[in-house]
Amino acid sequence: MEVNQSQIKAIQHNKGPMLVLAGPGSGKTLVITRRTWQLIEGYGVNPYHILVITFTKAAAEEMKERFNKMTGSRYTGVNFGTFHAVFFTILKYAYHYNASNIIREDQKYQYFKEIMERLQLEIDDEKEFISGIISEISLVKGERLSLDHYYSINCSEEVFKKIYEAYENKLRRSHFIDFDDMLVLCYELLTKRPDILAVWQKKFQYILIDEFQDINKVQYDIIRLLAKPEDNLFIVGDDDQSIYRFRGAKPEIMLNFDKDYPAGNRILLDTNYRSTQKIVDGAATLVKNNSKRFPKNIKAANPLGQDIIIKTFQELKEQNSMVVANILQYFRDGMSFSDMAVLFRTNTQPRALIEKLMEYNVPFQMKDMIPNIYDHWIAGNIIAYIKLARGSRDRGLFLQIANRPKRYINRDCFRDSIVEFQALKEYFGEKEWMIDRIDKLEYDLQLLKGMTPFAAINYIRKGIGYEDYLTEYADYRRIKVDELLDTLNELQDTARAYKTFDEWFHHIDEYKLELKRQSENMQKRNKDCVTLATMHSSKGLEYRAVFITDANEGITPHRKAMVEADLEEERRLFYVAMTRAKEYLHIYSVKERYNKELANSRFIGELLMDRERLAPGTKVIHKTFGEGIIKSSNQGKINIYFDRLKKERTLDIDFCIQNMLLSFMS
Repeated sequence: MEVNQSQIKAIQHNKGPMLVLAGPGSGKTLVITRRTWQLIEGYGVNPYHILVITFTKAAAEEMKERFNKMTGSRYTGVNFGTFHAVFFTILKYAYHYNASNIIREDQKYQYFKEIMERLQLEIDDEKEFISGIISEISLVKGERLSLDHYYSINCSEEVFKKIYEAYENKLRRSHFIDFDDMLVLCYELLTKRPDILAVWQKKFQYILIDEFQDINKVQYDIIRLLAKPEDNLFIVGDDDQSIYRFRGAKPEIMLNFDKDYPAGNRILLDTNYRSTQKIVDGAATLVKNNSKRFPKNIKAANPLGQDIIIKTFQELKEQNSMVVANILQYFRDGMSFSDMAVLFRTNTQPRALIEKLMEYNVPFQMKDMIPNIYDHWIAGNIIAYIKLARGSRDRGLFLQIANRPKRYINRDCFRDSIVEFQALKEYFGEKEWMIDRIDKLEYDLQLLKGMTPFAAINYIRKGIGYEDYLTEYADYRRIKVDELLDTLNELQDTARAYKTFDEWFHHIDEYKLELKRQSENMQKRNKDCVTLATMHSSKGLEYRAVFITDANEGITPHRKAMVEADLEEERRLFYVAMTRAKEYLHIYSVKERYNKELANSRFIGELLMDRERLAPGTKVIHKTFGEGIIKSSNQGKINIYFDRLKKERTLDIDFCIQNMLLSFMS
């Protein structure tokens, strides 16, 4: 493969620090592997003294494989590995650790469950809470923060401190370390033992780091120690693709590299070999709105290409129908399904799209585990109400809903596995206010029994007061109630199409089976399938056609992004999503989602407002689907045609989509 002048300058760098700004599709892996080869062949460096670091095991193996293929496997001494692998190796020699000292994820989860039980924490969203606490502990360790100055986002500071200290004590008693401890202990070792540090400095005389924008503070501090005194640091990354602040990664580390190493060199790999000029220019137009970044002027090696398509739909189902229609159109035109991807901000978004793909037998694979909404604790509460209304008297169901909303019914009154209302009333004796509450619950369940699933959920949330309970719980958990209401809204929307509980429950079982099949197939990626992925997990991948869905405020940028640093990261995340596209880029938004009005993402606004900054001939097409689609006189024909498409996948979609829906836009 030919190399350009910027790549040649980076490859031929010899000693001292160098920062290589490598944007999407700029050939950074090529530069790292060839520079490694150049050190050995051109400058006579012993391969044993070269360390190449990546962030994932898969990336390290790929880098090593690329290098061996390039050199004919002549240089086996080069050290390829992840940060954790390298640092754990250092700890193994110093402390005689082995793999059995690393806590497994299932063990870690069990530790936190035990700690929560011991602290008597009443947490409904247990998995989400534990995941959040684990992320926070990782952040505290990675930044080497004091608990006295840390404010938790998942619980009170007092509770977080208790959980943190209990977890640390449990690890030490069990002689375990976690992945964050590998970093912290390694830093402490190298700062306290200059003799040990000198050994590893002598071994790792040349250090090359991929994806440097993802580094955290403790990783950087260790690398700086290892690189001394020669500072032969060759770092490659893109500050515009720094998207892991929640893991402690900070673009500021990369942005301040010149200050830390004023004698170092900087070079920009300024050619994108992946995307068309229009996609490159559109993405650049967006990310230039960030203030904290290196200025760049990226050109595309590919032709001008197709316009970026931005469309706004009235409702979610219209957006999903258009995604499926476009996918089938591209397939009919000769594009493989595996050349297409649908990207979204969070893994909770694509449920309705998955169902639409299932309807039309479009093969797809999920890059992320998509959580089953029917396994969510809110869904569990709703389904428990409905099962009780249908006659079940299972103790477990009563325990789920007894105090949702608060009725002050204690667990002790549910003595038997089968609960009878009369027995409950007898338990409370002459406490008339409790008898009234139990009577009200029994009355509510009688009403629910004769309702449709949609109406039943509406009554549970409004008539019974479940929304009030969610509001109280959100306050307790320090989260916005909208996050919980979104789940409730989505759950209610799934029930809209079903007239009976049996029909809805049958759909729930089918959906669960499909997600199980998808989970089993996640490791088998040789099938021709459309990829569904979060923006985060799409990083490093590329597709001929990319669909970015739900480009709305509160979704992307996410509603949790409150401060400027968060908003800039959200913009970088959108930039990453845009630059996955090689030829065709669709950005879709909706006006309404689950009966709630939404505004278009500010990122769409920035693309539309800054069109004059794009290259000559580049434009962004923006069209809006309105209510006219639903009210169209052709709607009946569309429904009939769609019903036929559900039975078998067809590639003839001109009549259905282009002649009807698209004609509305002209």
